[in-house]
Amino acid sequence: MMVMHKRQSFPFSIVEPEKIIGLSKDITIFFKINGDGWTSEYSSINKLLIYLYRKSQSASTRNNYLQIIKKFCLSINMTSEEVVKRPKKEVEKFVQQFADSYNKPDYSRRTANHVIATLKSFFKINGFTKTKELDIYEYYIPTRYRKRNEYIPKKHEIYSMADVSGSPRNRALILTLFSSGLRNSTLIALRYKDIKDELLQGITNIKIPVYPEMKKVIPNACKNSLLYYTFICDEAFDALQLYLYERTEKYGKISDGDPLFASDYNQITKNDRSKKFLTSRQVEKIVKLSAKTAGIEKWRDMTPHCLRKSFETVLHSITIDGNRLDPKIQEFLMGHLLPGSQDNYFDISAQEDIRFEYSKLKFNRVVVENKFKRLRNAIAEAFEGTGEDIDKLINEYVNKKNYMQNNRKKV
Repeated sequence: MMVMHKRQSFPFSIVEPEKIIGLSKDITIFFKINGDGWTSEYSSINKLLIYLYRKSQSASTRNNYLQIIKKFCLSINMTSEEVVKRPKKEVEKFVQQFADSYNKPDYSRRTANHVIATLKSFFKINGFTKTKELDIYEYYIPTRYRKRNEYIPKKHEIYSMADVSGSPRNRALILTLFSSGLRNSTLIALRYKDIKDELLQGITNIKIPVYPEMKKVIPNACKNSLLYYTFICDEAFDALQLYLYERTEKYGKISDGDPLFASDYNQITKNDRSKKFLTSRQVEKIVKLSAKTAGIEKWRDMTPHCLRKSFETVLHSITIDGNRLDPKIQEFLMGHLLPGSQDNYFDISAQEDIRFEYSKLKFNRVVVENKFKRLRNAIAEAFEGTGEDIDKLINEYVNKKNYMQNNRKKV
């Protein structure tokens, strides 16, 4: 016997429609979405929301489904309740025509296929199964098909971009994107509290955590809700310190819950600027304008994701000690799920070991710094497990060396 699920059985809190993460007010009204964001007064939409909640509880996936279904309903001038009652042949015609409308220069073939998959899922949830399952023609996607051109910048070009980016915030943002490999949506969801402790300790390769709760700020922030962390390079740390100092001087103390990279939108009060999160579009503009100012010919093809690919290039390159990073660590730092059963056996708690491996990567633009890092890593390996403070040992050695040299001169 099938058990009917009542809306009251879902432990949601009621909020105003405008505050549902990622859902615009017009969608909440169009589909009569309740304040919890996961139930609707329309039976067809309610079935979809219950399915998506059970599957992943992803606000991003929910929002994407509703955007597509809304456009589809408007294109045929029907509500979702009306269209799920239409005959299979008629629905197939509607869906095929709607998908074909995406077969234009402005859209990718992948977008058209994504629309088809989304609508097929919606109708399947609403009873279009087995003999009623929709038969829609999808678009052929050639090998290495790419609609949008992209340019992956070299390391020296990224530093040129950072140098001409126009502000301490933009410089820190570009170098953080490059040396952490964060996705655009993840970067803008970062809060000051995420890096505060290690920042105050002066740890240059600060850990940048990525966790599912970030979705409460930006729905796309933690892809697949996969928990992981990455780090930033020395120069990104210096740039971040400078930016946060300048921001504190300008807007006052930064609270734990404030965004790490705040908006500088001048149509709001100074106090609010430090608390307003950037948008993905704003970050993309910062990257493009910096690339243009730096004289990069293909600046139009630059996006924040291109810096993520530059990060991946460094991960695959030879480290300062002449070796290569373990492929498992490479995948982990990219925020990828390791293949097969490898992910279950990867020790995510070995944070300092992974930080140490990260420190060998060639992110810095100054060669002498890479040589010093190589020396420091060699000393760290020699004293591994002893509990000695490596930086303190190096300082003691340098002081002793200077003392001996000064005494020789006196003699």
